[in-house]
Amino acid sequence: VRGEAWGPGAEWLLDRLPELLGASDAPEAFVPRHRVVATALHRRPGLRLTRTGLVLESLIPSVLEQKVTTDEAYRAWRLLVRKFGEPAPGPAADGRLWVMPAPRTWALIPSWEWHRAGVDNKRASTILRAVRVAARMEEAVRMAPAEAQARLEVVPGIGPWTSAETVQRSHGAADAVTVGDLHLPGIVGWALAGDREADDCVMLELLEPYAGQRHRAARLILLSGRVPARRAPKMPRWDIGGL
Repeated sequence: VRGEAWGPGAEWLLDRLPELLGASDAPEAFVPRHRVVATALHRRPGLRLTRTGLVLESLIPSVLEQKVTTDEAYRAWRLLVRKFGEPAPGPAADGRLWVMPAPRTWALIPSWEWHRAGVDNKRASTILRAVRVAARMEEAVRMAPAEAQARLEVVPGIGPWTSAETVQRSHGAADAVTVGDLHLPGIVGWALAGDREADDCVMLELLEPYAGQRHRAARLILLSGRVPARRAPKMPRWDIGGL
């Protein structure tokens, strides 16, 4: 892999490029215990968990994803970053790539701009509380994943779901299971035991043979495509920005 970078963070980025590509991951430590997982691993031999080394960059999008559809969260992220971030440096950016706002910039976003982006007050307030202690949040990258999750969950509005989604990316945490998810327990339960009604407790019990690698196992299950048939319509989208 050959990398080029521009701007104030260029040297930092190139130093971290191997970890961004999963060089610090250890996929060889994973031993599949179920046929569906073994098949997914065989079909995706290059799967690696990356480590960004950046907490807020993963934390803020994860907060935006709380209790809404993925499309709504992506839209909010896109609108806020394009309005309050900066164009990325370098010739390849060409006005299409943007840099996430600095913590102080997030803290100064007016309430009506959150509303226009479709972000309710609860999620906006959580992000504002997190960016006020941005340095403490970023310190978590030097902690073990479990300790980092505990650090993040000190901030009101950040629970196990959000902290797990964050350290999966910032730390490349192979064992950080996303609990509290609307769909994941049923998908894991269906793939491993034919139980589409599985809850978090059942999911964690089914993933116990993968202790230390439970997030990787869940990722492989998602990549297997073995999901239960939908029984209800998708969650409706609510554009609060139009209210």
